[in-house]
Amino acid sequence: MAEKKVGPSYDLIMKDLKARKFSPIYILMGEESYYIDKISDFIADNILKPEERDFNQSIVFGSDMTAVQIADLSKGYPMMAEYRVVIVKEAQNLKSTDALEKYFEHPVQTTVLVLCHKNGTIDRRKKLVAKAEQAGGVVFESKKLYDRELPGFIISYLQQQKATIEPKAAQMMADHIGADLNRLTSELDKVLISLSESNKRVTPEIVEREVGVSKDFNAFEFKNAIINRDIFKANQIMKYFDSNPKAGSIYAFLPLIFSYFENLMIAYYAPQRNNENSVAQFLDLRSAWSAKDYMIGMRNYSGVKTMQIISKIREIDAKSKGIHNPNTGPGELMKELLFFIFH
Repeated sequence: MAEKKVGPSYDLIMKDLKARKFSPIYILMGEESYYIDKISDFIADNILKPEERDFNQSIVFGSDMTAVQIADLSKGYPMMAEYRVVIVKEAQNLKSTDALEKYFEHPVQTTVLVLCHKNGTIDRRKKLVAKAEQAGGVVFESKKLYDRELPGFIISYLQQQKATIEPKAAQMMADHIGADLNRLTSELDKVLISLSESNKRVTPEIVEREVGVSKDFNAFEFKNAIINRDIFKANQIMKYFDSNPKAGSIYAFLPLIFSYFENLMIAYYAPQRNNENSVAQFLDLRSAWSAKDYMIGMRNYSGVKTMQIISKIREIDAKSKGIHNPNTGPGELMKELLFFIFH
């Protein structure tokens, strides 16, 4: 079977752009709009000087243009500038790409054409992608991050801003906001503004104050209570959310708990499951420290119990969607799940 081709990473593309190594074509596609926007915005703001943009930069929308019009724009030569930039927002709305496929056969090397294709990907077997790559273009797929990758993203984002964050605070933000990177970075920017120049460290208290998620009653603490079999705390947090629906839906905990026990089941198959480094590597975690929760979980839950819990979470998830459940509320369903997990 042919190996699936993997395009350049976001970091590599940005490194080349900052070094002014430009490609004639950029196809930016995928479910995660954050990276698409970051790349296209950098191109719009940095290839040309402000005084060169009036005559040499065009930002258009796929719903307003045809492929023929975009190809014609791209064939123009720069006026008193080194490059011409054409950025197509919402390129997924183009009705046909035949004219672009033809243009890709002989692209103008002084033009930087950017197609921003959001909410999905273009089949790499199609001519548009193949011809772009043959012409030396960049094809980038912007994928949604997994939940387990969010704390690392948060830490990295803040490091770029010369700030740090405590692990619990990073997990609180990841659990509360989720994988919407535009919203997540917006909240992180709000937190950054609140920090003093003398102390750039984000704590759970700061997250509680600025983001509005309780440092004591949140998904992170709920998961920890389950991992450590702290029955009182888990029930206390569950009752808090059941009584305070504005704080968030109890059902939002289900994917987090499911993900933990799913990984815990996998951890049981690690070659050296008593070794943190081995478990971390087997689960593709960032560090041995990240495996700590799974080491505790393997002490507190047997492999058989873990499989049963995974099945129970699926059952509760189905009931939460009304399947075989005419009227049981979220609080009662979560009580049922916690009772099953702890007994």
